[in-house]
Amino acid sequence: MDAQLKRGLLDVCVLKAIKKEDSYGYKIIKDMSPYIILSESTLYTILKRLEISEMLTVKSVEHEGRIRKYYHITNKGLKQIENFKEQWDEMMSIYRFITKGDENND
Repeated sequence: MDAQLKRGLLDVCVLKAIKKEDSYGYKIIKDMSPYIILSESTLYTILKRLEISEMLTVKSVEHEGRIRKYYHITNKGLKQIENFKEQWDEMMSIYRFITKGDENND
């Protein structure tokens, strides 16, 4: 898969994972695991990118004697999810064009 496309898809997946409630790294990976396998290093790179682009905020909280970072989706992050869903129909149209006439996709 194209690296840029995959990056964009993973960004939206992480935003979706924290949409309903603030979350932390391990829980995000666990919540996504039935759908996507994501390493910790990849997740934290995504989270940092989303923080820099102001799609989420970070709050440090002490938990069992350790500092845990909780991630909260911003309005900009919510809008990114909605933009993705709006663009999905166009992406599927492109997919149908590319696969038109292929065996099993007539």
